[in-house]
Amino acid sequence: MISQRHFWHNFLPMRTRICALLLTALFSTVAQGQAGPATVSFSFDFPHANPSHYEITVTEDGKGSYSSNGQLNQNSAPADPAPLSFTLSEKVRAQIFDLAARAHYFKGKIDSGNQKIANTGAKTITYRSADQNSQATYNYSTVAPVQEITAIFENLSTTLEFGRRLNYFRKYQKLALDDDLKRMEELQGEGNLGDVQAIAPILNGIADDTSVMNVSRSRALRLLAAK
Repeated sequence: MISQRHFWHNFLPMRTRICALLLTALFSTVAQGQAGPATVSFSFDFPHANPSHYEITVTEDGKGSYSSNGQLNQNSAPADPAPLSFTLSEKVRAQIFDLAARAHYFKGKIDSGNQKIANTGAKTITYRSADQNSQATYNYSTVAPVQEITAIFENLSTTLEFGRRLNYFRKYQKLALDDDLKRMEELQGEGNLGDVQAIAPILNGIADDTSVMNVSRSRALRLLAAK
């Protein structure tokens, strides 16, 4: 029979080791939770443009947030200053993070440095993950993956601006919906409209709204079908 003294002599060190292992596992879990998924962010600033400022953040799971000062017209306030949440299609989500990797997560100088190139707006692109944190600002880049990801974000901004406007018009000016939806169809046909999946809930809401003109509801459905 093991004496009580012998039992506690062996148990206490074991209990200490178990507690240490549990604490290590707990801290590791908390650290992973704090790190969260990787993100790519893109911001654009160009005075006198509409919008003259916008920011897009996309997480590795395809969730995103968009904020801008885009106006309905030159004399109005922003259509909706609140950030717009969205979910990307798997195709575009994968493209963004593949291009970020191919661009070496935007480390170092990516601007062309060519002073003869016209100003097309200050662009800042950022990559953040548990082990990476890098950012670059540029006007124009000759790095192919940067060019591609810039085009994706600029076209995505176009789509999200339409989404903000459509939200506003559906609430306050339903007859104005058709002009924007028609323009979206034109841009989609030209290949200049970003990921329509990002505003699918908005388009579905228009398509299901019986108080909206049938022609506008049909356009919303066609945009969704072509995404």
